[in-house]
This record gives sequence, structure tokens and C-alpha cells, in this order.
Amino acid sequence: MKRKIFITATLIACFAVCLAAVAGLAGKWKGSLKDQDGNDHQFHLVLNTNGEKLMGTAQAEGEPLAINDGKISGDNFSFNVKDNDGNVIPVDGKYIAAGDSISLNFTENAMKHHVTFVRDGQ
Repeated sequence: MKRKIFITATLIACFAVCLAAVAGLAGKWKGSLKDQDGNDHQFHLVLNTNGEKLMGTAQAEGEPLAINDGKISGDNFSFNVKDNDGNVIPVDGKYIAAGDSISLNFTENAMKHHVTFVRDGQ
């Protein structure tokens, strides 16, 4: 009987941690990326979650782009955005609860990029 209670409590705790990670992903985030010429490019994310679905917008220069096909699996997530030229840019990331940050990877124009986002306090 004690073993059954322990297993049930462990499963509930694991489920709660997963929900906390998903809930922690929602909000406004900011990050920056330096290009080859040393220019700094600002990025902004507005993320919303609904279970394992991820929605929101991503913005670099110009207007915000809608996040499409957003999926969450534990601390990992993925989505894509369609740029103004119609190109689909796949993005994969990881939510780091301990540092309250997001690590993103994406490929654009055959170049791989990595950006770390922190919560935007504005």
C-alpha cells in the first residue's frame, strides 16, 4: 500500500513539474544576436501556452510574425514563422526554469543561429 501511494505521489509531482515548465514559458521575452559585422539585432517573443500548444508572435526588425505549429514537450518546444518573403523558418528551443531563460536555435539563409532570451520586464 505504501508503495502504491509513493508511486502515485511521484507521478503527481512529475506532472506538476511539467505543467510548471509549460506555464513558465508563457510571457514576453527579449534577446539579441550579433551578426558577422558586429551589428546587434534585437528579438522579441510573446508566448502563450495551452496544454502542449505554443502560440504567439516573434519579432526581429519589422512587424511581429505569427508563431505557427507551436508544440511543447516538457522543457523543449518548437515552432516556425513565415518571414515577409514567404520563407518558413523552423525554430527549436528549450525553457531553462532555473535561469528563467529560453535558448533558441534556428536556421535562416543557410546560417545557423543561437539566441538566448530572458524575460522582458516591460
